Amino acid sequence: MALTDLDKKALLDVVRKTIEARLTGGSLPEFHLSSEALNEKKGAFVTLKKHSNLRGCIGYIEARKPLYKIVEEMALAAAFDDPRFPPLKPDELNNITVEISVMSPLKQVKNIDEIEVGIHGLYITKGFHSGLLLPQVATEYDWDSLTFLQETCHKAGLQRDAWKDKDAKVYKFSAEVFGEQ
Repeated sequence: MALTDLDKKALLDVVRKTIEARLTGGSLPEFHLSSEALNEKKGAFVTLKKHSNLRGCIGYIEARKPLYKIVEEMALAAAFDDPRFPPLKPDELNNITVEISVMSPLKQVKNIDEIEVGIHGLYITKGFHSGLLLPQVATEYDWDSLTFLQETCHKAGLQRDAWKDKDAKVYKFSAEVFGEQ
């Protein structure tokens, strides 16, 4: 189910209000969103950027909770728990822009020709290693599908050609991506 402009605005508000409440020491808001699309179980990622640079990005792949709940949880995780960055500070809030990626279900890739740059994100698993890159990453770096696959392997802590291994599994997904201007 596609998100309406009102649904997107509501999700962006969830991110802002949740992070702001944590930063100011207030109680986390309770959201009661009646939109069917926002209550559908979906995976999603919340990306925070500061002056166009990545400041936090965490998501949940599996569709186990209503979309708005996943976005609320991932907002906190992206702001305060991304191991690549220190926790967000109150004076940074006005310099942060929010982007949300709502994921489609994963579909296993049998042939790399199935990967469409700009349309698909990638997720690879091999043993205890896994890594995911959102569809917009390949576009931002102007990668072709092979480079995108190699970079996804690298993110998983694997050799760049690990996707060729028999015990490696590569999945693709699409995402509805939207954010603050």
